[in-house]
Amino acid sequence: CVTSDVQAGCRDTAVTQELLKEGFHRDLLVKVELGEDAGGCAVAARTRLPAGIYVDPYELAMLQQHNSTKAVLIPDVVDVEAPEYLATDLVLVLYLGADPRCSRCFRAAVPVHVRYHRPAQGSQEALVVLESPEVLLCCCHSHLAAECWEPVEVGAPCSAERDVPCQWHSTTHRPAQEELVLEVPVGLREHSSLVCAVTLLTTLLCASLILAATCKHGHFS
Repeated sequence: CVTSDVQAGCRDTAVTQELLKEGFHRDLLVKVELGEDAGGCAVAARTRLPAGIYVDPYELAMLQQHNSTKAVLIPDVVDVEAPEYLATDLVLVLYLGADPRCSRCFRAAVPVHVRYHRPAQGSQEALVVLESPEVLLCCCHSHLAAECWEPVEVGAPCSAERDVPCQWHSTTHRPAQEELVLEVPVGLREHSSLVCAVTLLTTLLCASLILAATCKHGHFS
């Protein structure tokens, strides 16, 4: 069977991703082990960031100036103040660097930030699901096996430094990867009345103290 021979000749590409650190400000680490040697090729990981998580384009630009992270955001304009329910998905193309400990291994990390979510009913956690990234290769001087890689349309340049379009290729035989699930703490809807009452009382108390201090120490003509 031709299909079986093709699949046997294509070694699986392994993809793993981790969220480092704690809290609302994390680092997304992506590691790739290619199924074949890709010397001279640019390696990238394309992943969809759901509305609950984002990359700050200003922070990304600063990191790229110091050559610590190379990536492209699609779209490149991001509302960093929007909560999860008013935000939209993003596409991140993260350029990976070679791992000196492994000839076919590549890795990169990028800071990501979690958005605030709506209060939930009966649960103090919301789930943000990160799908496994797609592995992309751009080879100018190397020939990729046609049965293992296929051309894909990617709105990203060859590298983060030069805005030059490239022909990217994606693995045609890649095993399904597990999703990465991030648990985000949220408020409880049943506490909304209590929160509103406490907020109102605190605001009135602070306003009263400011008014009293102004009347006592202020100079009025």
